Amino acid sequence: MKVLVINCGSSSLKFQLIDSESEQCIAKGLCERIGIDGSMITYSPAGGEKEKTVTPMPDHTEAIRLVLNALTNEKTGVVKNLEEIGAVGHRVVHGGEKFAESVIIDDDVIKEIEACSDLAPLHNPANLIGINACKKLMPNTPMVAVFDTAFHQTMPEKAYLYGLPYEYYEKYRVRRYGFHGTSHSYVSKRAAQVLGVPYESLKIIVCHLGNGASVSAVKNGKCVDTSMGLTPLEGLIMGTRSGDMDPAIMEYIAKKENLNMDQLINVLNKKSGVLGLSGNLSSDFRDIESGYFEGNPDAIRAMTTYCYHVAKYIGAYTAAMNGVDVICFTAGVGENGPLVRSLVCDYLGYLGITLDEELNNKRGEDIVITTPDSRTKVMTIPTNEELAIARETVALVK
Repeated sequence: MKVLVINCGSSSLKFQLIDSESEQCIAKGLCERIGIDGSMITYSPAGGEKEKTVTPMPDHTEAIRLVLNALTNEKTGVVKNLEEIGAVGHRVVHGGEKFAESVIIDDDVIKEIEACSDLAPLHNPANLIGINACKKLMPNTPMVAVFDTAFHQTMPEKAYLYGLPYEYYEKYRVRRYGFHGTSHSYVSKRAAQVLGVPYESLKIIVCHLGNGASVSAVKNGKCVDTSMGLTPLEGLIMGTRSGDMDPAIMEYIAKKENLNMDQLINVLNKKSGVLGLSGNLSSDFRDIESGYFEGNPDAIRAMTTYCYHVAKYIGAYTAAMNGVDVICFTAGVGENGPLVRSLVCDYLGYLGITLDEELNNKRGEDIVITTPDSRTKVMTIPTNEELAIARETVALVK
């Protein structure tokens, strides 16, 4: 079966067509600046040339139409017609408490995703736009919603509740939900597979480190804690997000800078994190790494603070699981940042960790990067959320 995986943002749309038998990507691409001047589609068939086409995309329905046209194009397409696409898997950011697993999309599911939009106002509406666009253009093709929050629904109450009046949970479901769940699930399972050890027997910490970043604790095949909370703002310092902080800071800064709540949340989401710590040098870790090695004090401050916070979460989740067998680094920074991995692991000597420097300098491979005598293994596992979504989709529609 060929599965089309769709990941819709407010003004962008990433896609991959995956052969579920071989699990190979047949084609992939990106629609950018949807609804904005200068919109463009990038299309890359496997083994072919990358194509970039600037073309009007007033809405996501037009973007989906362009994707389907690219996939079925006589010259560079990879399928003869849309009937060859057996299912569509949609990434949906927030499933609330309703969805602990992926589901086939119907009208009731769409209503529930809409109901969760208050919890992810920037993401769920965009995800729904993609779903509705696909339903309009492919009305007879089964579609599946795969939720970022679903993997974390196994967390116990003691892990997901906040120290707030319990009535806020009862009334408004204010609790920790966690995100990047598709990645955390894929990487933890892949680590067990690479090691040749039963998934249900391991204590695994997954560090999904990209521009957005989160850490999860996976014990005996189930997530027992994760760093992001009600929203993706909680947890680690990220590219532009503040991560954990004293909530009273919000009132203090608001008064000093004369900011309203919306302006303050914008600062915490878009002007903080590594970008803010580096004095607006960059939110791109490649720039921060270059500055670190050049001796730039702003870059050094941002990098060392970031890595310290990652190491603290690893320590916390080691305690939460009463031990750890494997620590996995994944996503853009985790997979490709030997400096970040090295600085984080400098704090983990108590776990009997010694990095193999040669292996740590490799990028984008499923490998153990610690020495054979290390008591705890550290691995790099490239995440593949699209493949994970395709697998979930096939399992439901076959």
